[in-house]
Amino acid sequence: MKIYDISQEVFSCTVFPGDPAPQREIMNDMNKGDLYNLTAVHMCAHNGTHVDAPYHFINDGKTIDQVSLEKFVGPCYVAEREGVVTAEDAKEILQKASDTNADAAKRILIKGKAEVSEEAARVFADAGILLIGNESQTVGPENAPMAVHKVLLGADVVLLEGIRLSVVPEGVYLLNAAPLNLAGADGAPCRAILLAM
Repeated sequence: MKIYDISQEVFSCTVFPGDPAPQREIMNDMNKGDLYNLTAVHMCAHNGTHVDAPYHFINDGKTIDQVSLEKFVGPCYVAEREGVVTAEDAKEILQKASDTNADAAKRILIKGKAEVSEEAARVFADAGILLIGNESQTVGPENAPMAVHKVLLGADVVLLEGIRLSVVPEGVYLLNAAPLNLAGADGAPCRAILLAM
């Protein structure tokens, strides 16, 4: 069984501009005579590879602990795109995914340096998908992410951001991107993996 780790390493991860970077604090160190090693971690819920809950942009939306794990675990389709993903691109991706595996078409991961346009977000939202993922730290334009987030999160589509797909060929996989169970949070880090089907 081939397993692809599509997560960033946390302490060296890419951080969205303005967000605090993750920090490691060594609380106990056996090399200094302590009985055990102990690390504290300080980070933003949206550092590195993470998921966004509706509450991230919708004040009465679901928090990460209220989102069903079904959205984060199951068949998915990896599609490669560069640049702005248009409405036509979104339709093509969904059609190709559906033709390949209807269940995988419910979770779409976009490989490449791509940003989802608001028009494409509407296509994905109208299709009723469960999750969309991308390699950027934000699914929409970095300089104006709100509109795309509101369309997708408003349709209860969760976002998996900051994944790494360079060695993953297009196709169908089993995704496990279960987030940390952070009560009341707008998002959470995850260790996202793909299993070749």
